[in-house]
Amino acid sequence: MLQREHFQRMLNAKAGTPSAARNFLNTLRVLMSLAVEIGWRSDDPTVGTKRPKIKTIGWRTWTEEDIAAFEARHPIGTMARLAMGLMLFTGQRRGDIVHMGRQHARKGSIEVRQHKTGTPLTIPIHPKLQALLDATPSEHLPFLTTGQGKPFKSAASFGNWFGDRCREAGLPKGTAAHGFRKAACRRLAETGCSASEIMAISGHKSMSEVQRYCAAVDQARMARSAQAKMRNAVGTENGTSSGKL
Repeated sequence: MLQREHFQRMLNAKAGTPSAARNFLNTLRVLMSLAVEIGWRSDDPTVGTKRPKIKTIGWRTWTEEDIAAFEARHPIGTMARLAMGLMLFTGQRRGDIVHMGRQHARKGSIEVRQHKTGTPLTIPIHPKLQALLDATPSEHLPFLTTGQGKPFKSAASFGNWFGDRCREAGLPKGTAAHGFRKAACRRLAETGCSASEIMAISGHKSMSEVQRYCAAVDQARMARSAQAKMRNAVGTENGTSSGKL
């Protein structure tokens, strides 16, 4: 007797906990699929049911203060510092940097094919990144290796290891490798790079996401300019101090 509207009402009742609502829907779908398989139903009433939306701002973006704290804890020559440099100066995901190695470095650039999108990129090696590479000797092809000198098995294993390095630096909860891609784009925007120039390094497919970084930087820059103009304007009207903005 259950119909789609019944399931939708049950999900709507869980709107305050969207993650729990999604898990509930997933369970119902398994149940209805089994019912169809064993002949208890001829249809699956969960088909077409709207999944609750989960609002999130994503991973926390690294601030300059975070970067400075990490650098203070992990000096040049450590694997942790090199890992940070690879993410910060290439703007790539953790799943890409764990596969980067000396075989990808050619003529002053790193050539990479993104695992998530398959996008091929040629990224010039920043002088600061080159200094980190030179200061972190390794007998292996991958730039990054574990404490046992072996390549990381997966992006997840690298993420767990890097999370430990973040905690050693006393960084806020939620600071992780994921946030470096955002930080790299933010830094590029702050230097005046256009959205297209940022995408040429990060490999983003959507310009809208990159434009948000540029817009945020432009807003902050224009706000500072506006405040400076107002300060200069105060007290200059007819050469006297008016006390008005």
